[in-house]
Amino acid sequence: MGVASYIDSLEPSHHRSYRIYHFLWHKVWLAYWFYFVLAIFIIIARWAPNFARSGGLIRGEYSIGYGAVAVIFLGSGLSMKTKDLLQNVFHWRAHLIVLSLEFLITSSIMYGFACAIKAANNPRISLWMLVGIIVSACCPTTVSSNVVMTRKADGNVYLTLCEVFFGNILGAFITPSMVQLYTRGTWSFANPANGTSFGHVFASVMKQIGCSVFIPLFVGQIAQNFIPKIAQKVSSVLKFCKSGSVMLLLIMFSSFSTAFYQHSFTEVSHASIIMLCFFNFGIYMFFTVICFIMSRPAFLLRIFKREPTESSSCFYKWSYKIFRPFYYNRSDTVSVMLCGGAKTAALGVSLITSQYGSDNPHLGELLVPMVLYQAEQVLAANILTGFMKKWIHAGPEWKKQELEKELKAESR
Repeated sequence: MGVASYIDSLEPSHHRSYRIYHFLWHKVWLAYWFYFVLAIFIIIARWAPNFARSGGLIRGEYSIGYGAVAVIFLGSGLSMKTKDLLQNVFHWRAHLIVLSLEFLITSSIMYGFACAIKAANNPRISLWMLVGIIVSACCPTTVSSNVVMTRKADGNVYLTLCEVFFGNILGAFITPSMVQLYTRGTWSFANPANGTSFGHVFASVMKQIGCSVFIPLFVGQIAQNFIPKIAQKVSSVLKFCKSGSVMLLLIMFSSFSTAFYQHSFTEVSHASIIMLCFFNFGIYMFFTVICFIMSRPAFLLRIFKREPTESSSCFYKWSYKIFRPFYYNRSDTVSVMLCGGAKTAALGVSLITSQYGSDNPHLGELLVPMVLYQAEQVLAANILTGFMKKWIHAGPEWKKQELEKELKAESR
């Protein structure tokens, strides 16, 4: 008997017990299970870091770093139509905006904040931790959490998949170059001397993307097109929306285990960690607002108030055709909001260990910003997805889709 069935059986004879169990199960556990499990995983990572860390007992870099991510993208491949996926591959306007946010806008803003904090000359704030913030800012969008959160919010998962793929492939080249660019002048002490590690970083990223993203997605697409009934059954039985959240928790468990094993949190002062926690949450929310503004620029609606007609000038017709689509629909906007400000720890860790060395005495200080930002962006996105979902459902595009589904169902 399941938990829900047991609770329902209490109602006739044990009304008070039913109310208590119903409240604990439905209002507490089902609503906040993600945060409870994350807290448990962090405690386990603190006291048994060797279990899930990279190179640990279960070789977390493979079993979780590849396996858990592969499950997420296999679910995406089984549930997505190839036609819609290819259509979003050529959504160049969204790619342009997201890549600009990932590598230019977010990195320059975080670099400016890091410089301001450094200029304050607070001895309790670690300079190498600030370098970690800069390196994190140069990283592309995260691989797994974006897909999970976009699906939870009913956003455009197809577009998110494209942004994840393009961002991480380009990030293997762009991120090391940007780290070299930002670590000059007053940051020259942190400029990695090993400039020959670009090939290693690229190989690591390609291996990660190929094995955990491309192959599972490809297998899922093959199954969906050639054995659609089996693919649909597997997708419904495994409930990839829920299992994706579990895989995401495992990824964060592995990240925290690695950080605790390397004594990252003990090498940084408590003041630095507290500052970093508030900074990460605030900057992520700030980036989310910027992504929203860039996805739906209000001035485009003022310039292009109506669709072009035969009497419209040629200039207006071409301008409307080129620039008006930069005002995205709600599902695309949610995808951009979740991808634009997110940062992956996978590429960042590979970059730091290859360019600074795995035996660098400041390795823990460099990794703390990445691990905390990864955790906080997931927590913040998990909260925001509820509001995003309501916003999408209130939009005309969603209502139109639902109406079309009802008409198709009635015609059958």
